[in-house]
Amino acid sequence: MAVTSQRKSAEERREAVLAAALEEFAAHGLDGASTEAIAAKAGISQPYVFRLFGTKKDLFKAAISRCFRETLERFQRAAEGKRGGEALDAMGDAYVNELMADPVYLRSQMQAYAACEDAEICEVVRNGYGDLVAYAERVSGLPPEDVARFFAAGMLLNVIASMGLQDLEEPWAARLVGGLRSK
Repeated sequence: MAVTSQRKSAEERREAVLAAALEEFAAHGLDGASTEAIAAKAGISQPYVFRLFGTKKDLFKAAISRCFRETLERFQRAAEGKRGGEALDAMGDAYVNELMADPVYLRSQMQAYAACEDAEICEVVRNGYGDLVAYAERVSGLPPEDVARFFAAGMLLNVIASMGLQDLEEPWAARLVGGLRSK
């Protein structure tokens, strides 16, 4: 009996490429990432990656845009029904519990910041980060200094994850994250 495989739709292939690209870009950045590796992880040919996204830079922009959008969606789920400091706390907990466990998103963000010398990429990053800030401001209703502290803590977590310390095996990293938790 012959085994048949279900052919993926174009949208499913596009999503598979974005997921693979996010991992590859998180690990190697825009310049170091391999479209060949992305294609292999997604189970498609390298030419098809370019057919879907045009250029490696366009794929990077799409992956980073998705990263920020999914981070915003996590914030929205966490803060649902909450306001003020409770909303920021819930968003912070989601950031630590969901994103620190899978540092691909945090490392992708760091790679995105590093690639901001390119004006097009910088625009994607500014828009994505700006959406996060606007949501935090709107849902919390807190003054800028409180929102700034929230994002400063998030950036510290990004840096720790970028160093592969999300398990907090370094005592200094554990102290810093503990300081965030104790507010």
